[in-house]
Amino acid sequence: MQVSDRKVVYIHYTLKNQEGTVLDSSSQETPLAYIHGIGSIIPGLEKALAGKTEGDKFNISIDPEEAYGERNDMLIQAVPRDAFQGVDELQEGMQFQAQTPSGPQLITVTDIGTEQVMVDANHPLAGEKLDFDVEVIDIREATEEELEHGHVHGAGGHHHA
Repeated sequence: MQVSDRKVVYIHYTLKNQEGTVLDSSSQETPLAYIHGIGSIIPGLEKALAGKTEGDKFNISIDPEEAYGERNDMLIQAVPRDAFQGVDELQEGMQFQAQTPSGPQLITVTDIGTEQVMVDANHPLAGEKLDFDVEVIDIREATEEELEHGHVHGAGGHHHA
């Protein structure tokens, strides 16, 4: 079976930055499971996986525009320090989920002043070229329930309570 739209694909991957530092890996865990063609992984990786079959191994470098996008300075802003009430020790590098008009957004604290806190809503890997080592472990048809929910159920996927 080939990787194509509406298929559940299980992969092992290692993600590195351009300096060769491992940023993430599934090699010691359950393979990553996703539904191909619905945009649940970065576009460059999804395109590279199309047409692959079980057992295929490959390496790919993905430019920022096909990964997490370019950095956008408009996503860096100052917010009042009192927006972080209830946080005992605010530190640079802490991440929070903020509610925005377009939905939840992950923000990272980049600088802490007495009155204001600088936050960055860019994805931490925005602007980075990413290197992936990938192995296709398994491919199967997605169930109607998985397609309806937009995610894989079971091992490597989502578990409903």
